[in-house]
Amino acid sequence: MTVNLPLVLVLAALAWLAVRFLGVRVWVVVALVLLGFLLSGTVLAPVLTALTELGVGAVNNP
Repeated sequence: MTVNLPLVLVLAALAWLAVRFLGVRVWVVVALVLLGFLLSGTVLAPVLTALTELGVGAVNNP
């Protein structure tokens, strides 16, 4: 059985769990999201894309 979940949905669930159970403040989550948007517009974007694809590939192909 294959389940397709958008990566954004998984990250949002992790952020909610961190705020709810680990005591991470909401402003920290917002700051990290904004940092991600800023990094996507830099020369590091291809590296971040490659690392994300590598991580997702490692999870999908045990």
